[in-house]
Amino acid sequence: MRPCPLTWLYVPGDRPDVVAKALVAGADVVIVDLEDAVAPDRKAYARAATAELLAEPRPVPVHVRVNALGTSLSDADLEALAPLPGLAGLRLPKVTSPADVVRTAERAAPREGGAPALYALLESALGVERAFAVATAHPALRGLSLGEADLRADLGVRDETGLDWCRSRVVVAARAAGLPPPAQSVHPDVRDTDGLAASCARGRALGFLGRAAIHPRQLPVIERAYLPTPQEVEQAQAVIEAAARHQGAQALADGRFVDRAVVEEAHRTLALSRRAL
Repeated sequence: MRPCPLTWLYVPGDRPDVVAKALVAGADVVIVDLEDAVAPDRKAYARAATAELLAEPRPVPVHVRVNALGTSLSDADLEALAPLPGLAGLRLPKVTSPADVVRTAERAAPREGGAPALYALLESALGVERAFAVATAHPALRGLSLGEADLRADLGVRDETGLDWCRSRVVVAARAAGLPPPAQSVHPDVRDTDGLAASCARGRALGFLGRAAIHPRQLPVIERAYLPTPQEVEQAQAVIEAAARHQGAQALADGRFVDRAVVEEAHRTLALSRRAL
């Protein structure tokens, strides 16, 4: 059983004080952002501060979103951070092709044991169109997710439902490649907890698992939305107990049909309720 992260908290890399608070905010993973959250004249400082943070292992997994791939900034990020013992993963922004992943893995490979875990962010129509090719580009790739702000601008989407096809595309590509279900992109309004909860429910229905956040107050909302409800746990237990009593397909007293796929889903539900998959 491996830990199942549900919350991924972004924090600007040029704010070490904020990073320190994020590490104790309760997120499953902290993502130090060196890209969009950092002004151009603060990039070098953010990189140095992040290198100092990652000089030793941290109690919470720390990922770093590097700068735009193929630039001198991302090259410097990879050189400074990839070998460090406190780095749990690299988030690659605006990935558009498998080559982006392969080149990054090769540049980050000098650390002992090979490249760190890589996570590709698909933020354009081209990136989404190549989702499965990206997902299978390199063994170091451990996950896909969408960058919905950039994707919305690229597509000219005005309504929330306009991204549903892209969301399903990324979910299917990740699962087809044997990767975990993607986490949802951030909800940009940190005060709109009701909207966040509704959006998480929609994401869960589409097959996402967990969500990125930009403020600690979003974390409990995301966790509640993605953890099984008591009723779902009870139903899963009933399915597993019925399967133990009788092999093969069957119908429960409440009318639910049980076969192998339903039993596997029940096991996943119980595992998720214990926060391990």
